[in-house]
Amino acid sequence: MTRPVLIFDSGLGGLTVLREARYLLPDEPLLYVADDAAFPIGRWPEPELKARLLALFERLIEAHQPKAVVIACNTAFTLAGSDLRSAHPDVPFVGTVPAIKPAAEQTSSGLISVLATPGTVRRTYTRSLIDSFASQCHVRLVGSDLLAEFAERHLRGDTVGDGDLLTEIEDCFLERDGKRTDIIVLACTHYPFLANRFRKIAPWPVDWLDPAEAIARQLMRVVGDAHPRSAGRIQDRAIFTSQPDNPALERLLAGFGLTLLKGGSPAFD
Repeated sequence: MTRPVLIFDSGLGGLTVLREARYLLPDEPLLYVADDAAFPIGRWPEPELKARLLALFERLIEAHQPKAVVIACNTAFTLAGSDLRSAHPDVPFVGTVPAIKPAAEQTSSGLISVLATPGTVRRTYTRSLIDSFASQCHVRLVGSDLLAEFAERHLRGDTVGDGDLLTEIEDCFLERDGKRTDIIVLACTHYPFLANRFRKIAPWPVDWLDPAEAIARQLMRVVGDAHPRSAGRIQDRAIFTSQPDNPALERLLAGFGLTLLKGGSPAFD
């Protein structure tokens, strides 16, 4: 059995990480898993969401025996990452957390914003990152209920208006004591798909920190030496928990080099 690298997200956002992972690890088979049946997961009550994630990964790991797991979702990892590592000590987990540390290292003005889902904004994990790495900065946390859905619509070719996007990001821009926000952390893997739109509508230029490359580099450190690469390239696959029969989705995934598995999966039967 060829053991894949499993990349998990609630929807399409983790494709930003998959793209970088394939570039850095071109011979590793990739299995993309989207829990789209639960999307958007940021609106779930935390106890129910954690229970769902633990049960889902129990089935996924048993069915697919991944050599490593990337949780390409800030909400999922900050909520359940520690429990998942405890439950599966033999599986390396690469997590996604808001890129607050590099933002604090790179800012010139000392004004940073973190654009995230409401779940990530209210999580104690996020606050502890600020206390540990950005205590000398003014960090504004901005939670959006809609941006992940807007990113999914944008990626699928649906219209998303500039005004709707600006409403969700405008609180990120702060002027204080003659200084302006100069770095915005994209603390959801969906958001980089909208980054070019953000640049066009932003009231002034800022750096938008995309975590995808850093996540992929950590994955490379995890699997690069410990696991030999596959001798031959096999087709990368995708599983969506809603088990959709959607030709448009299949075409979109094909553009990312993925084949959508349909008709049930050992993880969800």
